[in-house]
Amino acid sequence: MIDNYSWITVYPEIVLLALACLITLVDLGVKSANRTVTYGLTILTLALVALMQAEYAISGLNQYGFSKLVISDQMGNWLKCFSTLAVLVTLVYSRPYARERDMLRGGELFTLSLFGLLGMFIMIGGNNFLVIYMGLELLTLSSYALVALRRDSEVATEAAMKYFVLGAMASGFLLYGMSMLYGATGSLDVNEVAQAIASGQIKHQVLVFGLVFIVAGLAFKLGVVPFHMWIPDVYQGAPTAVTLLIGGAPKLAAFGIFIRLLVEGMLPLALDWQQMLMLLAIGSLVVGNFAAIAQTNLKRMLAFSTISQMGFVLLGLMSGVINGNTISTADAYGSAMFYVVTYVLTTLASFGIILLLSRKGFESEEIADFAGLNQRSPLYAAVMAVCLFSLAGIPPMVGFYAKLSVLQALISSWQTVHIGLAVFAVMMSLVGAFYYLRVVKLMYFDEPIHAAPIEAPMDIRMVLAINGALVLLLGLLPGSLMALCARAVASMMAA
Repeated sequence: MIDNYSWITVYPEIVLLALACLITLVDLGVKSANRTVTYGLTILTLALVALMQAEYAISGLNQYGFSKLVISDQMGNWLKCFSTLAVLVTLVYSRPYARERDMLRGGELFTLSLFGLLGMFIMIGGNNFLVIYMGLELLTLSSYALVALRRDSEVATEAAMKYFVLGAMASGFLLYGMSMLYGATGSLDVNEVAQAIASGQIKHQVLVFGLVFIVAGLAFKLGVVPFHMWIPDVYQGAPTAVTLLIGGAPKLAAFGIFIRLLVEGMLPLALDWQQMLMLLAIGSLVVGNFAAIAQTNLKRMLAFSTISQMGFVLLGLMSGVINGNTISTADAYGSAMFYVVTYVLTTLASFGIILLLSRKGFESEEIADFAGLNQRSPLYAAVMAVCLFSLAGIPPMVGFYAKLSVLQALISSWQTVHIGLAVFAVMMSLVGAFYYLRVVKLMYFDEPIHAAPIEAPMDIRMVLAINGALVLLLGLLPGSLMALCARAVASMMAA
């Protein structure tokens, strides 16, 4: 029999599902080409769910539900809250862009976003392999449909096909790895799998075999080398609004399942999966930064930038266990969580500027399109510059402290390999600074190619200004967010 506490753990998910279904039904009767009613209900739903998740996170609730199929803890609730806010901001930025490209003939942009967010919630809050996998599939199926939303665009259709084929292969890897661990441990429960591995009664080779497939599947979802092939093509081919939907909030969910599966479920195998993450991180930093230099398309450049940024996240995840000692896990995983949250915040603003500069019949996605932006709008040029400086890791932007926290987690181990990795990461960041600063140079020192005025609704201008200000403010005062991430991870580890 399911007790009342089980329902407490999933109240926000129930609210999100019920309202998403209601909005889908209401949208059937909406005749407005702007989908004003659907948009308004979606924004209100996201705001309500974000408040619920924040209340859960602040209360420090740590509760299992439904026979330990799901878990509601501080780390998961903060990740869900930030994911909800990221989707809300994305839809605010995306509405004019979608309206001008006839993507609002139906309410699919809004309803699929809500169902994709529900998938993220299930991924983050799952405490069972199959529950996590179901959440992952709900997110990816919604994403496939969103990428192909512009039915008249051959490029978007091609991107959707590539995403679907490669995504299906990655899901197969992940499911096969889970089945190997189930066969070895006899359980799909994350905690029971961890206990079975820690008992030492299972052949190590079998566990590592399953682990390899799980890491491969997770690496695809995070978009790191060598499972990065879909990132540049999908980022460039998808409508920019959808690019932001799949490049923002889902990164938080991907971090969540990394923690659930690798840290909570397979911490006794940390020595093995940390070595895998190290190789993935090195490859991502090299390929991401050097490939981005050759790009002329800004969305494609930011796609390769994403690959290198996720390399830093992996460096944080691989520095938690040192010679079997878990004393530094909270700091290491907290730094990785801080990095993901600040990366998503910066990505929202940078793609928000791209969406803002796009107009009907014109996609502002070439680097050359940003030439002379300061002369057209000093505010938008400043927001974009702040984002690029943050991605490059230049102080006092929040990206600098994100990189610094990961490097501190590496160096504090006093392991020769980790110190070498920290030096290597700094060198790759210097390479990355070149292509970020190239865009800043164009915005401030080149003559504008387009003289068209930049117009935007008041809500977009306000949200974009707040978004850019947060990137700078959290760089000047990073302590509160760092402490929040550290407490959330420490609470998860203690539980």
